[in-house]
Amino acid sequence: MTFDTLKDWIGRVEMRTDTAIAAPLAGLAATLDHDTPPWPAGELPPLGHWLHFLPNAPQRDIGEDGHPHKGGFLPPVPLPRRMWAGSDMRFLAPIPIGAEMRRTSTIEAVEHKTGRSGEMVFVSVVHEIATDAGVAIREKQDIVYREAARPGEAPPPASADPLPTADWSRSVTPDPVLLFRYSALTFNGHRIHYDRPYCREAEGYPGLVVHGPLTATLLMDLVLRNLGGDSDGRRVAGFRFRARRPLFDTAPFTLNAADRGDGETAGWAVGPDGQVAMTAEFAVTPGADTP
Repeated sequence: MTFDTLKDWIGRVEMRTDTAIAAPLAGLAATLDHDTPPWPAGELPPLGHWLHFLPNAPQRDIGEDGHPHKGGFLPPVPLPRRMWAGSDMRFLAPIPIGAEMRRTSTIEAVEHKTGRSGEMVFVSVVHEIATDAGVAIREKQDIVYREAARPGEAPPPASADPLPTADWSRSVTPDPVLLFRYSALTFNGHRIHYDRPYCREAEGYPGLVVHGPLTATLLMDLVLRNLGGDSDGRRVAGFRFRARRPLFDTAPFTLNAADRGDGETAGWAVGPDGQVAMTAEFAVTPGADTP
């Protein structure tokens, strides 16, 4: 298998079905420490689709890293480390609890690059989720595959850019229980989130890795907490995030968001070193009482 042949996967399509159910949403609310979650009852919240269409590879098909063996729908990239680098999505219509959902996934791009840390492959997948009422969510997901960690590998270069001023902030302590609960909600067996010896010895990380989607979910939760629920009709209609640096369970990190006006909100997570670990952008629809 060569990097050039991976482009043969471009255009591949996978179809899956699922039913929107309330149980994982209750688990998500508990994991986010809510008695009453800040999203409308009776429908999937923004990012609630990540708790559906879960991977279901049998145990015999699980690789050393806890992920399913490569191949099948996604290309068999010959690099050992993988991460969810970011997503860009639009929430077009509500998905009621109990609705039958159809997800069409298409591999849009496969790109090989050589960077500071060595060989990398970027795979872009477009997901379209529909109900009988029509398309409800469109998401472009970017996955990056990298070489194994090198001894003494330096972290990504620090940014000298000043941090923006936040309207809303909160600190999160990413303990192993939080990471385990999110792994359970998403049926994610990747060992970097729960196996400390594997993190250090196989992948060269200093501690358990905070899931990129968990950080994105926490940023979404920060914004939903401060929108005042659905009482004024405001909703998140679009969301885009990009992982910049990894976060670990070795120290707390900070979630931040700022209202830019005109329905745009910026979000960012800052690690204990003061560097931005994730950036995000939200498109918020105005409510009936919003000027």
